[in-house]
Formats: sequence, structure tokens, C-alpha cells
Amino acid sequence: RKEANIFRPMDRDGKKPFNCGDSARGLDLVDGWLGTNRWRVIHFNFGLHDLKYLDEKKQYVSPDKGKQVATSEAYEKNLRDFVARLKKTGAVLVWASTTQVPEGSPGRVKGDEVVYNKTAKRVMEENGVLVDDLYAALEARVSELQKPNNVHFTEEGSKVLAASASLSIREALKKP
Repeated sequence: RKEANIFRPMDRDGKKPFNCGDSARGLDLVDGWLGTNRWRVIHFNFGLHDLKYLDEKKQYVSPDKGKQVATSEAYEKNLRDFVARLKKTGAVLVWASTTQVPEGSPGRVKGDEVVYNKTAKRVMEENGVLVDDLYAALEARVSELQKPNNVHFTEEGSKVLAASASLSIREALKKP
């Protein structure tokens, strides 16, 4: 039984999923992503690309050699603006928390995701946005579900994330 049509941003030719990147990029592109469609539920996330450190050539570097894409303050402002734009659609909004940053992940610092999630959760609570806590969904098994020194996940880890997203979307579809 079909419960929903799922859409995600795609590249220009429509053949490959588009990596949405950081929250500032999302703000620049959100109107094109939304188009003229009517949306019942919008499930979204920003964070891992905001908290990374890059050098002048946009290469991953340690904090002492580069600059964070968005400070937590800039991230908060971007999220507030992004949520305000999404609220105009009338859709039920679901924010997905940022997943774990493991020790040794290039260009990122373990623990920054906790700070960014706390910031985002406050914004979402203030705006009545539902939360899909992907961080919590992985927490008990993250060492087996996440690739070593990498923010990406094993196939099993991706299944855990998909199950969490699916459940949160199903719950959001029940909302008026």
C-alpha cells in the first residue's frame, strides 16, 4: 500500500540525488526545491556540512588550519530562516538531528554535532517542528553502524536511519 510520494532534491539532469550541503546553501536553493508543489510533510536536516572546517581551497582541514563553514550562531540564524520559509508551505515539518561525528573524521570535531543539535532542537521546539532524532537512533550501536573515522554509515546503519525517517514521516502524515 502506498503511503506517500517521497521527493528529494536531484542534480540538474534529475538522475542523481543532490547533496544539499550546509544551511546557507539550503537557504539559497530552498525555493527551487519546493517548486510549486503542495507539501504535506517536509523532513529535513542540516548540520554535518555546517560544522566542518575548510581551508581557502575548500579542502577538509583541522580547526587550527581552517574555518568552520557556519558557527553555531550562524547555523541557528540559517535554521530560523529556513524553518520560517518551510512553514509558509503549510506542511508538517520534521527536522532530523545530525548524526555522530566520530573521532578522526576529516575536517570535523567529535562533539560539535552535540552543540549543533542542541541549537537546532531549541529552534525546532520554538517553532513547533517535530524531531526525528537520528543521533539517538544510532547511539547504542554507532560503533558498528558507522564507518571508521567517517560521518557515513554502513548499509545496516543506513537501514536504521531509513527506519527512523520512515517512522517520523508516517507519524507526521497523521497530523492535520
